[in-house]
Amino acid sequence: MSDSDSFISEVTEEVRREKLYGYLRRYGWVAVAAVLLLVGGAAWNEYRNVKDRNAAQATGDALLAALDETDPGARAAAMATVEADGSAAAVTLLLRAAMEEEAGEIAAASATLNTVAVNPDVPDMYRDIAAFKAAMLPSDDTTARRSALEALSQPGQPFRLLALEQIAYMTLEAGDTDGAIAVMRQIEEDAGVTRGLRERVQTLMVALGEPLPAPVTE
Repeated sequence: MSDSDSFISEVTEEVRREKLYGYLRRYGWVAVAAVLLLVGGAAWNEYRNVKDRNAAQATGDALLAALDETDPGARAAAMATVEADGSAAAVTLLLRAAMEEEAGEIAAASATLNTVAVNPDVPDMYRDIAAFKAAMLPSDDTTARRSALEALSQPGQPFRLLALEQIAYMTLEAGDTDGAIAVMRQIEEDAGVTRGLRERVQTLMVALGEPLPAPVTE
């Protein structure tokens, strides 16, 4: 019985080995492919990371080189040659617009800012900044500028109060003191107004002879 059991065990083990080898011959390529896929994926990710780091470094170096230019016009021209992708491209364009404005190229700055403001692929934060900065540019077309500021001053807009401040200045320049004070009062009473903005508005209101509200006391 012992010899029989040993023989049966050996036969069973041999059958198992044959089945295992059969499975390996039939499906072994799956395991090899999985290993190659994992190794290849890791190598591809590392390649992409290195490529992204190199691109970011190249963009940073180009920006620093452009900012090193002493002449505003040269800085703007150098900034226009900087290539970037994603959010870096939006930041680059905002810097380029600032250089163009400094160089007196207002039309070019406006075009650059509008490129960012209307690009749906740019994060909302950069689009809002670009739209506000474009509305802040000096322009002979006061109607268009005021229209842009009024759009930015709607409830929910991130630069609402700053846009209202500019509207107040424009209203005052147009000779409408009462209208300007009404806008400034709206800013002053807003719960989201910053201390600096409130102080600017209150200073101008006092200069215009408008009394400030008495502080609330308990």
